[in-house]
Amino acid sequence: MKTMLFRTSIACMLAALVAHAQSADNQPARYTVTDLGTLGGPFSVAFGINNAGRVGGAAALPGGNVHAFLSGVGGTKYDLGTLGGPNSQANRPNGMMEVSVVSETSTPDPLQEDFCGFGNHLICRGALWNGEMTSLPTLGGNNAMALLSNNRGQIVGVAETATRDATCPTPQVLDYQAVVWGPRKGEILGLPPLPGDTVGFALGINDRGQIVGASGTCANTIVTAVGLFVGAHAVLWDNGSPVSLGSLGGTMAKAGAINDRGEVAGFSSLPGDSSVHSFLWTKGAGMQDLGALGTDYLGDPAGINNNAQVVGGSCDISGNCRAFVWEKNVLSDLNDLIAPDSPLYLIYALGINDAGEIVGFSLQKSNGDLHAYVASPVRGKSTPQSATPTQSANTQSRPIAQPENIRILFQQRMPVGRPAGRR
Repeated sequence: MKTMLFRTSIACMLAALVAHAQSADNQPARYTVTDLGTLGGPFSVAFGINNAGRVGGAAALPGGNVHAFLSGVGGTKYDLGTLGGPNSQANRPNGMMEVSVVSETSTPDPLQEDFCGFGNHLICRGALWNGEMTSLPTLGGNNAMALLSNNRGQIVGVAETATRDATCPTPQVLDYQAVVWGPRKGEILGLPPLPGDTVGFALGINDRGQIVGASGTCANTIVTAVGLFVGAHAVLWDNGSPVSLGSLGGTMAKAGAINDRGEVAGFSSLPGDSSVHSFLWTKGAGMQDLGALGTDYLGDPAGINNNAQVVGGSCDISGNCRAFVWEKNVLSDLNDLIAPDSPLYLIYALGINDAGEIVGFSLQKSNGDLHAYVASPVRGKSTPQSATPTQSANTQSRPIAQPENIRILFQQRMPVGRPAGRR
């Protein structure tokens, strides 16, 4: 009898230890945060980080213009310049340190469009930087944006066609299409929208050549390099053919990122377009709602790595935003996972590499400036895991109140509580 009780006690202890270990393993990583600074001005943003830890982004100069940058060893930032205009921005470098760039030229747009959203009504183009900056072709229109590259030398983005569209909101005049450039120099391929749609854009590509983005009409699609990309339908282009990823019941959706396993992160509005939730799409399970942080209205995933970690921004209806990370079925405010006395408040997460390093932009608490950051996991690399739906969120908090100019900027870009379209 005593032997049986002893064995039962040992079994219960082991079960408790296993349960505790599993619970601890499900906890998100903690992070240390590095401020990447600027190029002399008050602003910077990091759009992506590769597996070597090199960061691409944009930073303000002392005179106020914003230039694309590539980070180097020890936090050095290299100014990549522009295509002759005042502003540019860069995304994640690929493994060959080639960088996709959006840049203004010095030529005024003959149609007075503001396609890239810099506010100067100059022609803007997608470009490739690989030691020097090379402009990429369009589909017959004036403007284009190169938004991300893979390790096969392919670049995705959006390019204008020569087709005028009366349904476009002012100042847009021409239709535009999702595109892939390369891998051969000067090569551009238009990616067709879903049947019934007329425009589209591509935001992500993996090393298998699968591409994600959105399509819709010019009337219900937002495209701006410095704002929010929104379409009517989330799309996966597989071998160049568009596949609808579905929705969470609303009329707005986009696919923002894809990893090498074909897992897609994006957002979709809920029925009635009352709010927008992040989703994770897999070929086997389809679109899964990742929920929301607290009572936030918008979840906007911008990156996913090969360990099924998803990062992005979560905003309330007033435009106060906070960076989030989703992993191991838990959606977390990234600010809950850093030191409470950090001088930075992490507003948005825009990229993540396979080591779990996260980049985006943050608020300097001391002066209200926006700075690019890298958040590095304390306990090393995350282990690969299956993509499964969110079981719980670990916070019911709200984002902190942010400076009015920043809050209003996000509020104007937010696709919540109004018909999808540009403002």
